[in-house]
Amino acid sequence: MSRYLSDKYQSLEAYTPGEQPRDMRYVKLNTNESPYPPAPGVMEAAAKEAARAQLYSDPVCADLRDALAQRYGMKRANVFVSNGSDDILNFAFMAFAGGDVPAYFPDISYGFYSVYAALHGIQARPVPLKEDFSIDPADYMNLGGFIVIANPNAPTGMALTRDQVERIVAANPEHVVLIDEAYVDFGAESCLPLVEKYDNLLVVQTFSKSRGLAGARLGFAIAREGVIADLERIKYSTNPYSVNRMTLAAGVASLARDDYNADNCRRIVKTREATVEQLRVLGFEVLPSLANFVFARKPGVDGGWLYRELKARGVLVRHFDSPRIADFLRITIGAEQEMAVLMLKLKEILSET
Repeated sequence: MSRYLSDKYQSLEAYTPGEQPRDMRYVKLNTNESPYPPAPGVMEAAAKEAARAQLYSDPVCADLRDALAQRYGMKRANVFVSNGSDDILNFAFMAFAGGDVPAYFPDISYGFYSVYAALHGIQARPVPLKEDFSIDPADYMNLGGFIVIANPNAPTGMALTRDQVERIVAANPEHVVLIDEAYVDFGAESCLPLVEKYDNLLVVQTFSKSRGLAGARLGFAIAREGVIADLERIKYSTNPYSVNRMTLAAGVASLARDDYNADNCRRIVKTREATVEQLRVLGFEVLPSLANFVFARKPGVDGGWLYRELKARGVLVRHFDSPRIADFLRITIGAEQEMAVLMLKLKEILSET
């Protein structure tokens, strides 16, 4: 950190992304990427636009917003797109919190929420998860602030039902409730059908997980026109060309083959179910997940140690060094052969100890 950094950022603790090491070839189960390539036609569409890379992308993102509106039964004015869902989350914290409006989110959840609150000088009010790591909707009634809930939650993978989310949205009519649905396509209920009913609901999704475009950086949000207009104001005050030509084309092409994406989600869910069963046979406690990852611990075994042992054997998983979850590992669901390697290495480690 240089001496030139503004005083207001001197104490800022930045988000720590998942490892991307290059020292050896790993079975990479640490950043919740899809094990399957993008849909047919996606790369060709992106390559075609790459030939026109000397031209700015469409700041309105009209073609992609129209495709998303058609896919989800909305209008273009209900759709916002930007450079990954992280970009949208950042804009939302800027737009809907600050001053006398605090931000509420689970105390164990996506790490960027607390970072955005600190970055923008917003009062952060973490809400503790229940003892079983679930979210209690009763804790989010009439809070008087901006609410952010990942559903399914990360890193637990546990999800609220649509009815439970609706109770939260209805109980906080004066403030925006953001539902971060990055992992919703792996078995949870989307809250998109509630958008037409509530003007304070903002649903954020991404192409990174279920559509296999993590490297393209593309996210979208759906809400009533007023909330989308608020996000557009923030976007046009920062970077109106936030999504490049190639990514816009890739997004349209991916939506055209959402049958392929849905098939991949079903494959991942099937592998997840088999993984949970195998982990439990090995004596692991596994939280009920509706995401493309599982959160698991082996009673009596230090989670940090197990993470390091797996890494030494060429398998990357995610470990969070927070007291309540320090013994858990978040394990991305990869292809079947990748999960077979994980199980082999776990058996080796456990047999040696």
